[in-house]
Amino acid sequence: MSLIIKKNIHLKNNETKSFLADAYYTETEEKLPLIIFVHGYKGYKDWGAWDLMAEKFAEAGFFFVKFNFSHNGTTIEDPNNFADLEAFGNNNYSKELSDLGFVIDHFIQAPNVDAEKIILIGHSRGGGLSIIKTFEDERINGLITLASVDTLDRFPKGELFETWKKEGVYYALNGRTKQEMPHYYQFYEDYEHNIHRFDVERAAEMAKAHMLIIHGTKDEAVDIKHAEHLHILNPGSDLFLIENGNHTFGAKEPWTELKLPNDLNTVTEKCIKFINDKMN
Repeated sequence: MSLIIKKNIHLKNNETKSFLADAYYTETEEKLPLIIFVHGYKGYKDWGAWDLMAEKFAEAGFFFVKFNFSHNGTTIEDPNNFADLEAFGNNNYSKELSDLGFVIDHFIQAPNVDAEKIILIGHSRGGGLSIIKTFEDERINGLITLASVDTLDRFPKGELFETWKKEGVYYALNGRTKQEMPHYYQFYEDYEHNIHRFDVERAAEMAKAHMLIIHGTKDEAVDIKHAEHLHILNPGSDLFLIENGNHTFGAKEPWTELKLPNDLNTVTEKCIKFINDKMN
């Protein structure tokens, strides 16, 4: 079976703005389970080794989709760089959940997708959003979190928060690109206005989908306690720890090797086994 890769599919969400998605699948007459990968904070669909991960999922018999959130800072013309910091500053959780819903609605209509088998895989902040979306959308019957947060309340505290509120913007340095990335205060206002909707803990408790929680024991960005807490909240979930694994499971940007890093390969194989065990 030949692998089909469709890069930079142009999607237009009228609630946000246009963004790009990729689809990976093999040529087959069968209906394939739909996997949607949700990137995290300062992430994008072409970061690091995500392409290689997508190929491995497709070769295992899935219709795999990854996409850029409309306000992640990338653009239609330049999907690999944070070329639109104004959009990045105007991002919020409502926009990201709108984009995720749009992606599901779009690809569920693909002729070779099995609409009865929809799985979200969320990395880092994308994990928290995927948990919320899984609770909200009963079409989703598989949920996998990779190095996920257990709360979306990831805002400055104390004096830093008061300065943010007063000045209307704070900047976070991107260690890789050295860009000062803006966060406008509207981000917090959106969170506060929708605080019950954005309750990851409640969503994790209530979500009915099969759930797999994967985390590295040496995650430098999101402590392993987040994974352990999610597992307590959803005791029917599976918890899989990568010994000495970091936040991106060995991947980095750019990733120039022709194979997955060992930890991310282990993660991908675990995901494939989990989905096959639970969905068949």
